[in-house]
Amino acid sequence: MICVGLDVGSRSMEMVVLEDGQVAGQERLETSFDYPAQARRLLEGLGYDRLLATGYGRHLLARELDVPHVTEIKAHAAGVRHLFPQARTVLDIGGQDTKALALGPAGQVLRFQMNDRCAAGTGKFLEVMAQALEAPLERLGELALAGEPGLVISNMCTVFAETEVVALRARGARPADVALALVDSIARRSAAMLQRVGLEGELVFTGGVARNQAVAAQLAKALGRPVAVPPQPEFTGALGAALLAGRE
Repeated sequence: MICVGLDVGSRSMEMVVLEDGQVAGQERLETSFDYPAQARRLLEGLGYDRLLATGYGRHLLARELDVPHVTEIKAHAAGVRHLFPQARTVLDIGGQDTKALALGPAGQVLRFQMNDRCAAGTGKFLEVMAQALEAPLERLGELALAGEPGLVISNMCTVFAETEVVALRARGARPADVALALVDSIARRSAAMLQRVGLEGELVFTGGVARNQAVAAQLAKALGRPVAVPPQPEFTGALGAALLAGRE
């Protein structure tokens, strides 16, 4: 049986194809204004038995393409549990939101918190900060790892944080030190969310921001415990959707 999961994010769309429970393929496209058109491009020429969508734009796909859907919470829980059977806590930071999940012994979601009203600490936040630092987004983590502690970004609002970054640079602060301060602010905010849902067992960090090694390192430091990151953390939601499609 071939099952397909689509994670329709605000900034990218990921697809995972499972054949008899094993990953047979995966693909990623930047999200355009026309979500259904991008979904059609991913699915073009692909034969499958079951399809399930999740993510920011899942309701639009349900309406325009009649695609069944599942919440991001359930999809990420399923994807993480498949990759890390002992996982009990999940942090997912994508392009537009942050999710903290507490999982039960069987992988069920016990509690969760979601910040989807503000881009603070998300991929969009990091993109704006990278522009303010005149650094490529993909090198922001590397830059932060070279920074020295001491600076503090006090505001997580994207607009005000950008103003702080510009002011620090105007005072002569090194870009690496500012980048580290930004990453540390994200880690501290994320740690607080995780503490509120109840931090137990193995912690797994997913989403596109998990590719930033500095965020993962600062989060581990803030929590005083290891943080596991999947090899391709941005595909976790699509993987979970594909797994859930196979269980229906």
